[in-house]
Amino acid sequence: MSTIRDVLVDAQRRLSSAGIDSAAVESAGLLAHVLGLPRSRLFMQDSVEEDDRISFERLLAKRLNRVPFQHITGQAAFRRIELDVGPGVFIPRPESELVAEAAIRFLKECENPIAVDLCAGSGAIAISLAIEVPGTRVIGIELSPDAFIWLEKNIRKFDSVIPVEVHQLDATDFGAEVFAELSGKCDVVTCNPPYSPADMIPRDPEVRVHEPAMALYGGADGLDVVRGIAKTAALLLKAGGLLVVEHADVQGPEAGEMSVVNVLRDAELDPELATHISGLPGDLLYTAVSDRQDFNQRPRFTLATRA
Repeated sequence: MSTIRDVLVDAQRRLSSAGIDSAAVESAGLLAHVLGLPRSRLFMQDSVEEDDRISFERLLAKRLNRVPFQHITGQAAFRRIELDVGPGVFIPRPESELVAEAAIRFLKECENPIAVDLCAGSGAIAISLAIEVPGTRVIGIELSPDAFIWLEKNIRKFDSVIPVEVHQLDATDFGAEVFAELSGKCDVVTCNPPYSPADMIPRDPEVRVHEPAMALYGGADGLDVVRGIAKTAALLLKAGGLLVVEHADVQGPEAGEMSVVNVLRDAELDPELATHISGLPGDLLYTAVSDRQDFNQRPRFTLATRA
């Protein structure tokens, strides 16, 4: 009979050979999932029953075929919560935790705060805002029918703790009735939009094969959705309210015209948006636009204050 150590050493070797960088963490995570234990309770000298070893081999085979770890376990960790995830919804990344952190810090200084999470996906950011800033009214917006199923599932998972409203609609449709009701009332708008250029082919098969295209691609230059949500957020936010937008590390300030900083800095009130909010066409929508780095010191998200 194999020990936990035997199983993990073999699995780590095979995952490493398949080009999976986090082989040690993932092999332990898969085995813990099979055994129904937290990773901290895996004791190396404990034996593994044959049925459990076979179950583990089945899961390991999926991971060796580059099925995402989170799709195999059905869960993704994000800040203080575990989310249900699977095919059809974008797997939340650690970088997005910083987007949530920036929003949370701002909301804690607001009275009776209201926050909207555009392109909400699994609900990672929206649920985190509601849990970590109690009393915040949080609204999640998601267009994809497949992702919306996961969003509703995760909202139900936490509905005894937090109230989060969700709506299935296009985050760039600033004329939607939901947005009209919230116009000028929101303190924070967050968004992790699709930002990959249409002709970009992701390097990792986990992304290329398994992530939904709707969550990845943002038009020819990757910035179409960013341009759209800049208008929606301008409609939603109070003067002085905060917009937080995640982006690719190649869309930081050094990208010039292709940077999210420049898109938001140059965003103006156009005639169509002027029929929904006050101001003159040509007025700038945002001030104090700046960029922030991720855990690896790469440009990752942009902050903008509503003018």
